[in-house]
Amino acid sequence: MKNILLCLFLLLYGCQLSENKTVLPLDLSTRYELSNGTETGTYYEVIQFYRNLATSYPTIAIDSMGTTDSGKPLHYITYSPKANFNYNELSKDQAIVLINNGIHPGESDGIDATMLLFRDLAQGKLAALKNTVLVTIPIYNVGGSLNRNTATRTNQNGPKAYGFRGNARNYDLNRDFVKSDSENAKAFAKVFHTITPDVFVDNHVSNGADYQYTLTHLFTQHNKLGGELGAYLHNKMTPTLEQNLITKNWDITPYVNVFNTVPDHGFTQFLDTPRYSTGYTSLFNTLGLMVETHMLKPYPQRVEGTYEVMKSLIDITETDYAYIKDLRKKTINSLKRSSTYRFNWVVDTSKHTTLQFKGYEGEIKKSAVTGLQRLKYNRDKPFTKEVAYNNYFKPTHEVRIPSYYVIPQGWHRVLSLLKTNNIELTVLKKDTILEVERYKIDEFKTRTRPYEGHYVHYNTTVITDTIKNRFRAGDVMVPTNQNGIRYIMETLEPSATDSFFNWNFFDTILQQKEGFSPYVWEDKALELLEKNPGLQAEFEIRKSEDEAFKNNWYAQLDWLHKRSENYEKAHLHYPIYRISEKE
Repeated sequence: MKNILLCLFLLLYGCQLSENKTVLPLDLSTRYELSNGTETGTYYEVIQFYRNLATSYPTIAIDSMGTTDSGKPLHYITYSPKANFNYNELSKDQAIVLINNGIHPGESDGIDATMLLFRDLAQGKLAALKNTVLVTIPIYNVGGSLNRNTATRTNQNGPKAYGFRGNARNYDLNRDFVKSDSENAKAFAKVFHTITPDVFVDNHVSNGADYQYTLTHLFTQHNKLGGELGAYLHNKMTPTLEQNLITKNWDITPYVNVFNTVPDHGFTQFLDTPRYSTGYTSLFNTLGLMVETHMLKPYPQRVEGTYEVMKSLIDITETDYAYIKDLRKKTINSLKRSSTYRFNWVVDTSKHTTLQFKGYEGEIKKSAVTGLQRLKYNRDKPFTKEVAYNNYFKPTHEVRIPSYYVIPQGWHRVLSLLKTNNIELTVLKKDTILEVERYKIDEFKTRTRPYEGHYVHYNTTVITDTIKNRFRAGDVMVPTNQNGIRYIMETLEPSATDSFFNWNFFDTILQQKEGFSPYVWEDKALELLEKNPGLQAEFEIRKSEDEAFKNNWYAQLDWLHKRSENYEKAHLHYPIYRISEKE
């Protein structure tokens, strides 16, 4: 009888739990709070915190997507005030803000601040959002978070222990968004395109110089974003955020893009190309903000400041949600109607913004370590000075947007990344001859030191011609008239800074596969010249004008070989083609 009663009690108690998730209170304290602001949570503690939060409150959901290089999934957590977690429905009438944390796990401010923010919203300590849904990736660099230590953040003032900058394969994930060498980046893209955020926040910590501010911001570059959306970011969102924080007694300044100097002569906005998080998200017209707290400030101060920045940005989104969503739609439609695309941005020195910058005087002293000169900031000598902030940029390149790019099916990695980023593709059903524009790589330079697993190309220029080319069934056409047009242009145009070409995806075309034996080609070259008087004349002019060429027999034979039908067609020819019907 006792066993029957016990079973009935457990059954009724279980039913009560299913109806009221808060009957058994779960631990929602954080290591940050329990340590009085001296520690940050481990990976397992952070994920368990969000699991507990989701179990306790119906407005919180935890999910995961993909697998990171660490072998663990990429978690993302949603706060939806209406407890609706259908992102297709949410995106229709609410703004979605995506908060990314722990891309560099030693920069843990955002990890702790976002835990407090989500808990405060779920518990009603902050006013419930009406027009905004929040999604956070609690720790993006899972492998780096698991690689916990107490020493590698040499300059940082807390917490006691933290994760490492490199991920499980030692990639800096904030250089990987376009090239996507890591599984983390591929998983991020899937999350990003599932929730389709209107606003993106990436929380960081930095120290290139010493100054009075705890908080700095790095919005995506407004000229690069362009149009009404870029104007809104520059003229409304940024100054409103700054003013909101000032009313809370939080000074904030643009990210201080200098190293080991006093920034009293001004500085330039950091340009977030698509390798970086906000550069990547702006390819899909998402408004991007990178929060950079100052690592020399006390840890609790940095966490609290990060909390306030996020809260202020959410307040702006709550008010402007409809306008932001409308601007994003207008921007996409405008891009689809455009005939040209501008890229590769550089500082426009003709204009700037003036800041009242709060820094510290610097002194040059003799180093007790090296005996040479060193910089010493004097915190007893704070200053406020008018400085120039160079936050206007202009493009160096402009190309006509083709109607389609055509990609032979063998370029699997390129096609895979296009699919991961929700780019619409059309597969040719039969062999087809198409008239296409073709690029030949004319010039490029290559970095002499490795950078994130690559020897990156830069200053790439191309020569264009038009040919008729046979494509096979299974080759792929990429229409540009789609929402991902920026991503398409930035990755497939070889001259773009973070193009797939510059990230070495096509290095096999740079190596000539077939050559010639000089003793054989000598006779064939003579025959070629005898049959082509025009080539003979060009050859003689080249020799007369270039003494080094005249005295280099191999260079002459190679020059002739490259102008013969024997020269392979693949060498230096970019294997992605353009069909230009756009006018």
